This record gives sequence, structure tokens and C-alpha cells, in this order.
Amino acid sequence: MPIQEYVPQAYQVSDPQENNGTASVHLRSSELEEPVEWTFEAIKPGLFRTTFVSASHPLPPFPNTPRQPPSASTGVKSEASGEKTRTFSNDQIQAKVDWSDVPRVTLGYIGQEPLYEDLPCRAYAFDGPGIAHYTRYQRGSLHVGLGEKAAPMDLSNRTFSISATDCFGYDVQRSDPMYKHIPLLIRVTPDGVVATLSTSHAMGKYSVGGEMDGMQGFYKVYRQDYGGLEQYTLIGKTLQDVITLYAELVGFPILVPRWAYGYLGGGYKYGMLEDPPAHEALREFCEKLEEHNIPCSGFQMSSGYHVHKGEKAREVFNWNKRKFPEPEKFCSFMHSRGVRLLANVKPYVLATHRDYKTLAANGGLFKDPKSGETATCRLWSSGGGTSAVGGYLDFTSEAAWKFWYDGIKQLRKEGMNAIWNDNNEYTIPNDGWEMSLSQPGLRKAFAETQEKRKDVGLWGRAMQTELMGKCSHDALVEEAPQERPFILTRSATPGTMKYAGSSWSGDNVTSWEGMRGANAVSLTAGMCLIQCYGHDIGGFEGPQPSPELLVRWVQLGCHSPRFAINCFKTSKGNTEVGEVIEPWMYPEVIPQLRSAIRRRYEMIPYLYAQMLHSHFTATPPQRWVGWGYENDPEIWTKLLKDGETQYWLGDSLLIGGVYEPGVDKASVYLPKKSNADPGFLNTNAPYQFLPAGQWATISSPWKQSIPILAKVGGAVYVGKDHQVAAPGDTVNPGGLPADDWRGVEIFPPPEEYADGKTEFQNSWMEDDGISPGPAKVAKFDIAYKASQSEVTVSFTTDCSAFTPPWVSHGISIILPMGDNRPVVSAKGGQKVEERRVDARGRRRFHLMAQGR
Repeated sequence: MPIQEYVPQAYQVSDPQENNGTASVHLRSSELEEPVEWTFEAIKPGLFRTTFVSASHPLPPFPNTPRQPPSASTGVKSEASGEKTRTFSNDQIQAKVDWSDVPRVTLGYIGQEPLYEDLPCRAYAFDGPGIAHYTRYQRGSLHVGLGEKAAPMDLSNRTFSISATDCFGYDVQRSDPMYKHIPLLIRVTPDGVVATLSTSHAMGKYSVGGEMDGMQGFYKVYRQDYGGLEQYTLIGKTLQDVITLYAELVGFPILVPRWAYGYLGGGYKYGMLEDPPAHEALREFCEKLEEHNIPCSGFQMSSGYHVHKGEKAREVFNWNKRKFPEPEKFCSFMHSRGVRLLANVKPYVLATHRDYKTLAANGGLFKDPKSGETATCRLWSSGGGTSAVGGYLDFTSEAAWKFWYDGIKQLRKEGMNAIWNDNNEYTIPNDGWEMSLSQPGLRKAFAETQEKRKDVGLWGRAMQTELMGKCSHDALVEEAPQERPFILTRSATPGTMKYAGSSWSGDNVTSWEGMRGANAVSLTAGMCLIQCYGHDIGGFEGPQPSPELLVRWVQLGCHSPRFAINCFKTSKGNTEVGEVIEPWMYPEVIPQLRSAIRRRYEMIPYLYAQMLHSHFTATPPQRWVGWGYENDPEIWTKLLKDGETQYWLGDSLLIGGVYEPGVDKASVYLPKKSNADPGFLNTNAPYQFLPAGQWATISSPWKQSIPILAKVGGAVYVGKDHQVAAPGDTVNPGGLPADDWRGVEIFPPPEEYADGKTEFQNSWMEDDGISPGPAKVAKFDIAYKASQSEVTVSFTTDCSAFTPPWVSHGISIILPMGDNRPVVSAKGGQKVEERRVDARGRRRFHLMAQGR
């Protein structure tokens, strides 16, 4: 696109008396016909805001985070003032504003190199109808964020589109943009972390050191296509500090129902079948699950259920009665098998849709200002590569909002349990299209902007993604207030995740490289609060996976927050229905796939505990290997910054992978916090102890396991290896058994490394798994220490807010394979009853809880 930069200069303090005790500076340049306003404010400890606006470049009219007023207790005070400078600081952080040429901010920890620096002479520029913001680029840093970007995890030396698109069959190493629009960039160093967030929904570009200038050196530049800049800058010592600040801005990850952590089936083919009809094919799917003893908690109903064969067009909210003659009866059948349903919905209507004319007449679709008519474009209509004319819904309009709201409620009444907001990237072909801005619930927000423009470019097409999420969310809340709403969304903005608790990486491709690169995508997404996240196991598009690749992908996917098998395998001559991936498609590996999926169910208490922790602290369940290990120099090497080969799952498990066919071992790095780090245990044969701070080669035969290493001193909380009813499931049409057993896998140091003194502490939370927030949680603590002759354990509970059904039975303490020491209760020093040796050869001991 053309660059039309102009850098305003000649700034003066707008009003020396206006600070009112806050740490801020307000500058104005009058060298243009319209004044240019620039501000810098301390909002709260670690959080600062910069704005750069004029009448023609206004603040984002619908920001992706609520505008934050400065706190009276920022802890930041004005330290020094000069004619063209201001310096602000607290005990740790110093911010300096210098406008001797153009406004420039320098920010960092006192006594260290700055973490953030605006570029001299060019920092803040108008660029046509938008802006460009230039900052220093420090080579060698780790850069992450931007929502969802192709591998590797480190975004350094690359340039990205700040937009979202439907990138069907993308290349996980090269494609850009993908599905998310999140202008949050995080710089991570051993000495501190800094992030910047633009609040605009407008499209743009971000060059993260992907370009440089002979005079000014290496830089980062954020280019925003429309409007002025509102930027939050977040600073902390660790990733946890900064991501928590980010969550305080945009909202912490919302609660997701516990059933969503089970196996979610899917496949476009199922909903497209007419002979046999789709409802019979899905009955057969449930029969196959029972035949092969594979649990399944939900099914993603792709849009085929409302695709009509005659027109080959989808009609959202209108079932195809040939495929599903009795929708409510079909939903009841699936529920009777313990399978909940997610309804795919897309935010557009084709011209053949029965409600198209009404929506167009009532302003429910965008308007083309050139013609004064409804704005139309070509939209996906049926099978692969097919399209037809239609219009996107404008969620700022009263008509579209009501149409969608009522449609979502009707789907819930018919038996759909959750909503799958799909194809919601809003790939609108013209920024000049206009919105209605008439939705009653949003009029106040629109009016407060004092902005009369209605063009998509300024407001940003991504705002529609957020509003679609809100509409789906609010409709579910009204229709089923007793349950937490579950929205799965393909696209997302920073604000979308207030309404949609889960997402995935879209239409990936079957390949070994795709499986590996997906790890990096997960890690950077999690740092942007997209944390109940995963991938279509086995690949959405492309060839069918080989038996070995499918086993490896399931082994890996079972150790991620979201586990779903869903695909649309097109081929020449079969682009309308496609093929599916099923756990029983290769009889020779059904035992391995069953074992991995049942282990997934066994681990749901551990996985769900990570989600509750995320809900309260914003900590991603799936984390970069350097999370919490910033002092280990090895984690800053390129391979580990790439984030493709290994990751943390919670605090206790380090997950590796095998990413090539015919390979039966993998190299994994074991991070080290200090010389006192207790090391790791291999949870698979040969079950060896491994010291921290080294690379280890882990035996990983493909029909057994990928590398799964447990941190010595950690704990994994487990339940039954099949589907159970969450305590909040007051309606249980599937007759699922109660969740009335809990085990805790602990990992004490081996006898030769045990000192009998070091106590390891672990805690977790549980709730009823279904009720809406605020979460009422039970809290549990497990502490243990080991000598050469015994393992001493204490288990305490706080069930004042909620009591899980298993608590009265106590817990099973599960020792690692080969650990023959007795377990002793910390209360009284008595030996704990040994119950049995489990199917994996591990000894189990029964322990009752103590109240806190």
C-alpha cells in the first residue's frame, strides 16, 4: 500500500497545570491546520497509555479494551522536568518523555537498558488516513504475541498483517494473516518483559524488525490503516506479570464447561450426507464409539446440517429436514449417548436465504455508500470452492442483532448445547462499506465516541467478530441461565474472549511439519489469552494421515487444553462432502488411539485445574519451556525460542514430541531454575531420573508414547479414564457415572537423591464444571517429602464453597513406576494403606483428607 507519512513536530505542553496530580504529559502541535494531540499517562503500576490523534485521525471509536482511567495510586511520580522532557518513576520503573524533536518515550527498569524506546525523529507519524508508530528493535530479543501467527513462536525479523482471514489449508510455517486480529506484541528478555497493545480494530501491519533504515538502524513499526493511535504499554519482570496486566485490561479467560475438555468429534462429511441421511450417520458414529470403548464428550456440528442440496447453499438457523427430519429428537439421541452438540453458525446470509430480503430492507446488512444499496460479495455457499452472492450481517444494526439473537436461542431450545462461531473473520472487500450503528444495547457506546463516520475502515471489521461473540454469548445466557455459555470461535480480537472461551487454529493441513509448527502457534496464542485452544488433530485439509502420524498427533493433542478431531478432507471429484478422520479408521492402531484418549479423560482434573488457574491468574495451561525459567541461558537458544518441539502443560508436565516418521526417540531440554532444581522423571519406560539443565534423549516408540516428563516435586490430579458426569450436571440423559474418585500422581526424588527434608507443595482447584461464574471452587493442597526409606504425604482441603463428590472417599496417592517406598501420613507418621498396583505397574495408597 502507498506510504503517505507526515511526522508532526513543534510540540508544546498543552496546559502545564492540567496534570491534577497524575503522572502524565499532554502535548499539542499546531503546525497543521488541525491540532495534533499527544498524551502519555501512567494508568496503574506497570501500565501506561499513549495517544496520538487529530480531528481527522480520531481515537478508535470502538476500542478492543475499555478505556482505562488513571488510578490515583499508580506509584509513579514526576521525578524531573525540563523544557522539553518529563521523567516519571517509582521504586523500580522509569519512564522518560522527550519532545525535543518529536515525542519519544523511553521505558524500563532503573539501572538497566530500556525495555522500550520510541525511534528518534520518526516515532509518531500520520500515514494517509491512518498512523505509523516506530520503536527501537533490539536484535536477539524474543518477540511473541499478535494472537495467532505462523511458526516459529519467535516473531523477530518478520512482518505481519494485523488482520484476519479465512486461510483454508494454510502453511503453518509461512501463511499470514491467519484467523485472529490481536495487535498485542510482547518483547521478552531475561531482565524484563514489555508489551504494546493498540486498541484499534482497524487493519494494519506490524514489522517486528523485518525492515531497517541505514540512518536509524533496526526498528519495529506498527502501521494502522485508519484513525489515531491509542496504545497501552505494559511492563513487568516476567511474562506472567505482563500477561496478568493484559488480562486486567481485556478480561481474564472465562469459564469453560468441563465437558469441553473431553474428546470432541467432528467432520464436515457427517452433516452433508443425504444417503444415508446425516442423522443416521451420526447414530452410527455413536455406535462405533461404544463398539471401540472410546469416550466422546461433544460433537462439532459443521454447517452441513443447514446446507440445502437443491440450492447447494447454507441457510443459517434453518435445518435441512431431509438430513435431520426431527432436530430435537436427534439432539436428544446424542445427549442420551453423553455427547453434547456444538452448532456451527456463520455471520452471513446468501441472497437465497429466506431472511435475506427482510434483513436487507431493515438495515441488517452493510450498506454500499456509492450505490446506496445493500453491500454484497461472494460468500462460501456449499462444498469446497463454491460461492454465491450474499451479505455479511452488521452486528451494529438492530435487525441483524435480533435475527442472530433469536436464532441462537432457537438452536439452544432445539438441543444444541454450544455455539460454534465460524467464518467470522469478516473478509469484507471494501473499507468504505458503512455500518448501521443502531443496535439499542450499543447506542450509548456509539454516541460516546462523538464520531459520525460509519465506515468499516475506521471502526474496523474485527469489531464485528467481537460483537458476534457477544450476541451469541448473551443469547445463550438468556436461554440457559443455569449453565455457563460455551462459544467456540474461529476468529478473535482482544475483546472477543470475554464472550468466547475457546478457539482453535482453523483449517490446518495434514503433515508432520504441520503438527510440529502447531505447538508454536498454541504458545503465542496462549500468551494472548486464547488459552482453551488446540488444533484439528490429524489435519483439517490435505491427505489422510498415515497410521503413524495419526497416533503421534493424538498422543500430542491429548496433552493440550483442547482436543478435537474435525476435518473436511477434500479431493479431486469430492469437494462437496469430503472425508473424515475417525479413531477407528486404521484397525491396527485402535488400541494406541484408545489408550491415548482414555489417558486424556484420566487427566481431565489436571487439565481443568489449569483452566481454573487461568481464569483467576491468566496463566496459560500450555506454556513456553522458558516460562518461569528466565535465568536458564539455554532457554534463550533459537530452537527453544522457536517453540515447536516441547512445552509445559501446567506446572508439572514437560511435553515433547516426535515430528518425523520412523523415529523412535526425541531430544528434550530439561530447564533448570537453580542448582537446587530437583530434576525430572520419565513417565514412560525406562522411567529414569534426569537431572535438570541438560538435553536428554528420550526413548519414544510410536506405538507407546511421546516424551512426557514429570517435574520432581510436581503432582498430576487424575480421575476415571472414561466420561463421567460433572457435579453440576443436574440433567444427565446419558446416565454417565459420578465423578467420585480422585488420584494424585506424585513424583518424589528417587531414593539416592532424597534428603528427607525438602517438602514439595502442590495445589489445585475444582468446581462443579457447569455453573456460570463467579466460580465457587474447592481448594486442595498436597505436600510431600521423601527420604531413602519412605514418602511422607499430607493432603488438606477447603470445601467451604463447593464439595466435590469424591472428597468423602479420600484420594489415591500414586507413586511412579518402580518406586517401592511406603507412604506415610504427615499427621501421626502412620503408614498409609496400600490398596493395589494399577494396570501400569504403579503402587496406589489410600489417604483421607484433612480440613484446612
